[in-house]
Parts: sequence; structure tokens; C-alpha cells
Amino acid sequence: MAETDLILLHPPSVYDFRKKAIMYGPVSDVVPSTQIFEMYPIGFMTILEYLERHGYSVRIINVALRMLRSRRFDAEKLIRSLNPAAFGLDLHWLVHAQGGLELAKIIKKYHPQTPVIFGGLSASYYHEQLIGYPQVDYVVRGDSAEEPLRQLLSTIKEKMSAQSVPNLTWKDGDKVRVNELSNVPSDLNNITFDYRKIMRSSARHFDIVGHLPFRDWLSYPILTTLSCRGCVHNCLICGGSAAAYRHICRRNAPAYRSAQLIAQDMALISQYTKAPIIILGDILQAGLGYARDLLNELKGKNMKNHIALEFFSPPPRKFLEMVAETIPNFNMQISPESHDEKIRRAFGRAYDNHSLERSIENALELGCKRVDVFFMVGLPGQTSQSVSQTIGYCEELLEKYGRNGSAKIHPYISPLAPFLDPGSLAFEDPQKYGYRLFYKTLEEHRQALLQPSWKYMLNYETEWMSRDELVASTYDAAFELNRLKAKYGLLKQKEAKNIEVRIRKAKELIRRIDEIVLIKDKELREQKMVELTNRFDQLGSSTICGKKELRWPARLVRFNLLKVLQAALAGN
Repeated sequence: MAETDLILLHPPSVYDFRKKAIMYGPVSDVVPSTQIFEMYPIGFMTILEYLERHGYSVRIINVALRMLRSRRFDAEKLIRSLNPAAFGLDLHWLVHAQGGLELAKIIKKYHPQTPVIFGGLSASYYHEQLIGYPQVDYVVRGDSAEEPLRQLLSTIKEKMSAQSVPNLTWKDGDKVRVNELSNVPSDLNNITFDYRKIMRSSARHFDIVGHLPFRDWLSYPILTTLSCRGCVHNCLICGGSAAAYRHICRRNAPAYRSAQLIAQDMALISQYTKAPIIILGDILQAGLGYARDLLNELKGKNMKNHIALEFFSPPPRKFLEMVAETIPNFNMQISPESHDEKIRRAFGRAYDNHSLERSIENALELGCKRVDVFFMVGLPGQTSQSVSQTIGYCEELLEKYGRNGSAKIHPYISPLAPFLDPGSLAFEDPQKYGYRLFYKTLEEHRQALLQPSWKYMLNYETEWMSRDELVASTYDAAFELNRLKAKYGLLKQKEAKNIEVRIRKAKELIRRIDEIVLIKDKELREQKMVELTNRFDQLGSSTICGKKELRWPARLVRFNLLKVLQAALAGN
């Protein structure tokens, strides 16, 4: 008999990253995870809660994190010891194409009769290619896997046909079946972001590490809640855009979670931890009325947590006044992508710099604790000169709003890497938007992840910048921005110097790899790569900025340990 109904495994981007000689580069420098993308999707938490509410037992194991934390950890030994009714793996982000399929292969090695289920946006996009791999039995499509998974588990346990399970691509003997994608919830009110379920699962399975979202979470926890699935915007390169959701998930409009339920999620979180909370998705997407309702629901909750709001366009002052009145410790994130308004508009964000700056100024005047501003390399119409000018604009922002060491505005720049998102407008019609794709299929992307450096992983270049220029511009821009951060007090001189050294080493490493790639003898080429990457081991380290730069202000004591312990033991 199966010990658990479903075990959700999160793979590293490259399964044997501990052995491969690969320079991953700055592909994850502005997100909490490392270059192997050990952060599992938030859908793992909602799946666990939903299925357990319906009587199924579920466990999460962050295999990527356990491999990252210990070179002695044996993933095969762990998988061999497990005995669930089914395994689930995420292929939400395409960077997990290689690691996910390798992990599935290991599952089939030791559990040939146990079903392997994939899900996520990338799995949904490539469902017909993914089901062709012998180690894959089912692909759950769409953005809401909770109910289809419940129905699929029922058929697996009852040994019934899966022909009636919505959103499912599956193997029926030698045939592939593609069931209708009919489960597209109009709202998110039937799922819950309840961290107590994660606490209880950790205690039940004596596995805290396997449930952690990313490597540094215990030292700096970040909590999230989701306002919606879907989007009203059409940013060119985004696999979560309105066009991509229509194409992949048949979602014609975002599904929102009610303001009351989001507030309940956040209030519940605050009872157990004073760590920062981010509301994923711009709450203004659903209209000012929805955003106002959410703020009204948060009134009186007496939350001490720092709360981060992300905005897809500059919020108006009147709204920020409501935010400041309701949330004492509020933070703001916005991604103009470029200083150049024409490039920004071509990308899909039609607002000017005056609106951006006015919004930043208003937020800071109203007591915003921190404003993160994100720029990108790899945009349509963007040249190396334009990237350099973006750094000049960052200095203008710092001069206006970051003087006297106030450290409240934090600009970042990062590459669009490693992949242009499948399903995005630019991926579907690259020529129209000035992109050239090197990889299109799932297998091509799987192989690309094994390339010797992130430059060769890039699945695109643009009419305005080649791969070489994209890489060079990223490092040059990061170098200059790093110096600006030191100048304006965002970084201590020693920290800035360390990042500068890492950037210089990364540029040298890229140059040396380019030379090695030209060696025709395969064995000699691989030997040289191993020798080189051993000398410049950067795995787990940020290259172009430090992970600590991403941290919002937080209280020193972040957990109510007694309540966490009570929650972990409840029901176990």
C-alpha cells in the first residue's frame, strides 16, 4: 500500500549540477533562489492544501534544495525509498526542463509502475512533446491543477480510466489522449494559502529542509499570497501575459482571489511570523474598487509585517495614500524595464518617466520603506548604448530619491535569461518583434541547459544585440550600477568591491569558455571546462548583485516559535 497519495518533487534546473562544468551566470540574481532555481512554485502549497482538504495525503520534497545544501545527499537513494501512489513534478519554468525529466527518469528506474505527473505553464505549453518522453505518464494542463489532480488521483487509486479528467494529456496504452481543457476557474476562492499545512507536513515527515522554498529562507523568510492567476497586460516576453494565458490555459480573463480571503491569508501569516509578505500580482489589475476593498479588509488587522506590493504601472497618489494609511510598513516594486519610453512601450508598458518618478516620489513621501525598480537587458529596440543610458537614468533616480544614504530606492538590472518565455508574443512570432530564436522545442531547451555557459543557453538574440552583446552589456551595466550603489550608500564599499571582483571574474570566465568551445577534441574540451569552472566556482553565488540587496526591512525576531510549533503538531 502507498505511504502517501502524492509526492510533489521540485527538481533543480540541471539534475547533476554538482558534477557538470557549467557557468550558470546571473540568471537568478534578482530572485531569491540560486542559479539552479531551487524555489518551487507557490502552486505546490495550494495543491497540498486542496488535496488534503479532500482526503488525500500529500508531501512536498524540494529535491533541488536538498542537493544544493549537501553534496552527500543522494537523490536516487531518497527516491528509491519512497512509495506514493503517484509522483508529481513541476515544469512551470522552462529552466527545469532538464532537471525535471532526469528526475522523472530516476523515478521510473525504481518505480516503473508508479505514475509520473507533470504540471505548470511550460508543461502545459509543451504537453504533446512532454508526454512523448517514456518517463512521463500524465500532464495536467492549465493554471489551476488542484481539481484536475484530485480527479486524477481518484482514477489512479481506483484503477479507472482517466478519460473524464479535465485538462489532462495522458497515455492510454500505446495511444496519447488529450482531454478537453475545461477546468478554468473564474476565481481563486476555492484555494487557500495556508502555511500551517506546510508546517504540519514538515513535522509529519520529519523533513523541514524538503519543504523550504529556497536556500536562505530560514535566515530570511519571505511569505507570499496570490491575488490572481492570469494578467490583463501583454508584455512581449512574458509567459504569464494575457496572450500567453489565452494560448496555454484558455484563460480569457484573470481569476482573482477575493479581497476578504487575501486579507485572511495575510492576517493568518502574521500570527506565526513577522517576516515580509509580498502580494503577487498587481492588485490594481482588478480595478481600484477591488484594491480599495483589500485595503479596507486589512484595516484593523494590526499587522507588523513589512508588506510588498508589486505594480505593473505607476499607482496614483490617492491610492498610495490609502496604502500608507492601512499598511504602516509598505514596500513597492515596479519594473519599467528601460529608461527609454519608446522601448518600454514596445515591450508592453505604456507609461512615461514622469509618471514613474512622480509615483516613486509620492510613495517615499507617504512613508514607503523601500522602492525596488527593475530594468532588463534583452528588450526590443534596445542597444548596448541604450543599456548604458539606463544606468545613467538609475543615477538620476538615486540623485533625486536616494541621497544622504536614505537607501530607500533600489535599482536593479538583469538579463532576460536564460529563455524567452514559451507562449509569449515574442516567442510565438519572434521575427515580428525583432527576436531570433535558437531553440524552439522542449528537447532543444533541455539540451540548451547543458551548454557550458549561460551565453550559449540563451534561446534568443535580437536585431539590435547579438548574444555576445547581450552578455557584455549585462556585465558592463551591472559593473557601473554596482559602483553607483556604493556611491549612494546602498552598498558598503567592501560589499561593492566583492561584487566588482565577481563581475571581473565572470567576464574572464566567459572569455575562456569561448576559447574552450572551439577545441575540437571532445575529451580535451570537457577536461578544460572542468579545470576552468573548478577555478571559478560560482554556484550558489550572485554575480551582478548580492542576495542581501533584495531583502526588505524585517524584524530581527521573525517567528513566533511557540505558535509555529503548535501549528506543526496540530493534527499530527
